[in-house]
Amino acid sequence: MNHRPGAGTPVPAGRGLPPWVALGVVTLAGVASAAQGAANAELGERAGNATLGAVVNNLGGALLVGLGALALPSARTGLRALRRAGLPWWAYLGGLGGAAIVLLGAYVVPVLGVAVFTIAQVAGGSLGGLAADRAGLAPTGRLALTRARVAGALLGVAAVALAQLGQPVGELALGLVLLAVAGGLGVALQSALNARVAAAGSAAAGMVVNFATATPVVLLVAALAGAFTGPAATWPPDWYLYVGGLLGVVIVAALLVAVPVVGVLRTGLALVSGQLGGALLLDAVLPGGPGLRLPVLAGALLTLAAALVAGRGSPAAGSRAAPGAAKRVAQRDRPGAGGRLVG
Repeated sequence: MNHRPGAGTPVPAGRGLPPWVALGVVTLAGVASAAQGAANAELGERAGNATLGAVVNNLGGALLVGLGALALPSARTGLRALRRAGLPWWAYLGGLGGAAIVLLGAYVVPVLGVAVFTIAQVAGGSLGGLAADRAGLAPTGRLALTRARVAGALLGVAAVALAQLGQPVGELALGLVLLAVAGGLGVALQSALNARVAAAGSAAAGMVVNFATATPVVLLVAALAGAFTGPAATWPPDWYLYVGGLLGVVIVAALLVAVPVVGVLRTGLALVSGQLGGALLLDAVLPGGPGLRLPVLAGALLTLAAALVAGRGSPAAGSRAAPGAAKRVAQRDRPGAGGRLVG
């Protein structure tokens, strides 16, 4: 986050970027997310407990962000600003969404299969993105529920369904499907609330809050799952299995940059497009992979098109067409304002 000389209102990270740049940044973050998911899954499997990949991921990210907070003045300044901002308590819970989707993936994917889990997650993320933008949870202010935005959300879900053609389908347990949908909703809320915190403090402060919220939850769930009390973990020597934390920092940073510019829905769609593209790349380059799969390629391109469709007919969230949105968010979160969602 920057502070303009003489201005009392913080400028959210990414504000002023062209929308196509913001979408490009978060699409690349989606590629990193695909690599992160693959590394975490393999690490958990080889270490002997599905949650251990998530533990290493969050501890690594928390360590990197903690070192950054010590080294970067903007982090310390941002955290001090947060103490004065008077944000409602729930604004600090964004990291729970990221923790939820990582943990759910470890336990739900083996039952539902990759295809059903991914489609349900994206459906939840699209619904959550529409709702978060409409309610004004992010520092963009309220974004109208237009036909283009609804069409973009539906196109995104259809594109992901296309990409999952041929993937194995497991047991269609309704409760687990709803959990996957809830995980997608959590990711959308994570994007919105982290951006809200960053707007009130700084981007670095937003990352600190994200990992400080997520990591204890991941450790608690891992402990309840017996990850620390069962047989000793067998840690593989391959260094690339331990980069999940670094990739997580990159992903959170990209979301903080993109949400103030294009909103939660379009950010989520671009992230999914990058995830599909990253999965396609991994399939093509990893030994024993299935190689190039045309449905995944088509799904990645269509999901990116959905992000563009969702922006038709409305100004960019971070453009001058929405002046004062960050200021209104800051004003409604002042002590005594009650943390209301209406601006």
